[in-house]
Amino acid sequence: MSDQPWPWPVGAATGVGSLPGTDIAEAQRIVLGELPALPHLPELPARGLGAELIGRTAGLLVELPVELYAARWRIASRPGRDRRRARDMMERDLDQLAEQAEAYAGPIKVQVGGPLTLAAAVELPVGGRLVRDPGAVRDLADSLAEGVREHVAAVARRLPRASVLLQLDEPSLPAVLAGRVPTESGFGTYRPVEPGRAGALLREVVAAAGAPVVVHCCAPDAPLDLIREAGAVGVALDLDLVTDLDPLGEAIDAGLGLLAGAAPARPGVAGRPPTSAQVADRVRRLWDSLGFPRRQLAEQVVVTPTCGLATATPQHVRAMLTACRDAGQRLSEQG
Repeated sequence: MSDQPWPWPVGAATGVGSLPGTDIAEAQRIVLGELPALPHLPELPARGLGAELIGRTAGLLVELPVELYAARWRIASRPGRDRRRARDMMERDLDQLAEQAEAYAGPIKVQVGGPLTLAAAVELPVGGRLVRDPGAVRDLADSLAEGVREHVAAVARRLPRASVLLQLDEPSLPAVLAGRVPTESGFGTYRPVEPGRAGALLREVVAAAGAPVVVHCCAPDAPLDLIREAGAVGVALDLDLVTDLDPLGEAIDAGLGLLAGAAPARPGVAGRPPTSAQVADRVRRLWDSLGFPRRQLAEQVVVTPTCGLATATPQHVRAMLTACRDAGQRLSEQG
């Protein structure tokens, strides 16, 4: 039995979610090979609608069917081929994962969209985003909570020796809270969702998961207090977007784990990826600025790319995943 208080090994690294290409078997081989301490189920949005974050998550909804209309997801009157395609793709991905990771016995991360981001993207049958209708958002959260519970259980059945870590992707959460989600015309925005209500929706999904949950928010001003109070064990952030250290320091001091996005998702101007030493130094500098002891760093922090890698080249993907893995190892050895 490990004494590690967070649901990942000391010195772990992982990916955010998306990778380039359409070959899920190859993507899973790369992740399992490069990120052995905390692999994740890769997403391949290049496969088309139903493989991207919103469609992939919408396919998990229970008793709330969805369909594509003008290349946008909306609530449907009955289940159809669009929902079936998204669900079938997920089933094939999980079957492939079970085949490749049959003997895997550590933590594995899976990603789904969070309730607020889904509400800001999926449309009502009569038009407009769900976020405009509080009752529809409530129904969405209920459906997503049940779908997430079933999804985590399906992963656990296929990998009985592994432990599941769920990542809720909430890139739109700050915009929902601030009333910055644009209407379809582009001339207005939807009313903000009150933080207490947003927190309750997120809390419902977190509680239903049956596994530890981290919330990923690749946007400035991630509401760290709301995320922590919703029951998440960690938050995944792009370190380049962290401008105010005080809220992050308070969250970490309260026990929130950090998935630190320190390796660039895209090559820099020079075209050369950073080394593992540079990635480790990026994380270490932040930690030192927060004033926490070095011995705590490798336990509470997981090294990741800054965001998804769907638009990166295969060479950059391998370089970044390797740099993250080796940076995590450096932090565990050196503090």
